[in-house]
Amino acid sequence: MENNRFINALNQVAYKINSYKYIIAIKNSFTLLLPIIITGAFATLFSSMVFDSTNGLAQISWLSWLENLKPLSQMINYATMDMMALGAVFLIGNEMGKLNKLDGHFPGLLAALSYIAVVPTAIDAIINDTETVNVSDVISSEYTGSSGLFLGMIVAIGSIELYTWLGKQDKLKIKMPDSVPTNVSRSFSALIPTVITIVAIASVGFLINAVTGVHIYDIIYNLVQAPLENVVQGLPGILILMLVSQLFWVIGIHGNQIIKPIREPILLAAIAENTKAFEAGQEIPNIINMPFWDIYMTVGGSGLTLGLLIAMFIGSKREDYRSIGKLSFAPGLFNVNEPVIFGLPIVLNPIMAIPFVITPLVTGTIAYFLTTIGFAGKAVVMIPWTTPPIISAWLATAGDLGAVVTQIICIAVAVLIYLPFIRAANNEAKVEDIEKEEFGEEVVNE
Repeated sequence: MENNRFINALNQVAYKINSYKYIIAIKNSFTLLLPIIITGAFATLFSSMVFDSTNGLAQISWLSWLENLKPLSQMINYATMDMMALGAVFLIGNEMGKLNKLDGHFPGLLAALSYIAVVPTAIDAIINDTETVNVSDVISSEYTGSSGLFLGMIVAIGSIELYTWLGKQDKLKIKMPDSVPTNVSRSFSALIPTVITIVAIASVGFLINAVTGVHIYDIIYNLVQAPLENVVQGLPGILILMLVSQLFWVIGIHGNQIIKPIREPILLAAIAENTKAFEAGQEIPNIINMPFWDIYMTVGGSGLTLGLLIAMFIGSKREDYRSIGKLSFAPGLFNVNEPVIFGLPIVLNPIMAIPFVITPLVTGTIAYFLTTIGFAGKAVVMIPWTTPPIISAWLATAGDLGAVVTQIICIAVAVLIYLPFIRAANNEAKVEDIEKEEFGEEVVNE
């Protein structure tokens, strides 16, 4: 009874989180943004491993012409990675517009313009390493890239909520004669709410800067984004996120969807910073990022169930387990593990739930320390989450063999963790068979 109450309480929490419209907008937006980030990351990968004349294929004499294509990858990288925040703002504005029942893509445009209205439009440029010149009417990639994500999310949500509320005020609507085309009439109806929204958002940024002498970007970054990054990009933070995700999975709720609004902005920002540093030939800053989660903690899917499938083939004597393992192995290679989670099942299974929860925590810790000591390279390329193991580690780290070995170690450790529980499941099956023989199948099922 107490167990059921606990599960019901978690279900209620999950339902409330997933039904909150701001959470929905952020989740949907970062899902849509992912292909853009992957495109930019692979542009960086090609820049380093193909077009570079020092480390890439372009160092081969008959392929030296490839170096001429390096600016192409830099252009793609700038359009994707350095515009991440701007893209996120547009998409969140769009999603908020849908949830608020606004037509078209105008909410995305309004959110993007509102964001541009609050960020600084001047930068200090250093000339010849000595003279500093203030250049106006430009926006630094610091604001349009990953560092501006949290301010962008706040502005996108705030601007569309304000615009939606203003649009419901009849006194602010400019009503046109019936003879005017619908599109023209709709544009005039939205005119005053649009003006007020952009002016209001810009005024907030202006007043904060005037009163404090600090831009709103710096306040949000230093008070919100940077502290969250420090927590989640540290080992304890990522382990707590994974633990929460796994606990929800165990009761049948998609754990990744629950933590996604916290995980995605921070871990995607971390890989974006790594990609930018890698492109510039600088030291890679972040060990923990989105590919770290994928290549070391969720190989085969949540719970690192590729290790479970291998353990089943090695140690399981149960026909049902082996059959599910055969059906689940091919999807598992591409990190799709719903067949094994719900088919075995792992959900509400007290034997298999324990290794399912602890395995990614152990492998994440191992990978973190092997990366810290320099055995494995840090991830610098955002890869699709469906990329198979070995290939995923190699691509994410731009060809680092230490990362490949580390991923293999994590899979092997996962197998060792799951094996005792597979054997316990064998014993459980034997007990059930004995009970069936003694008392009959119907009594045992009851």
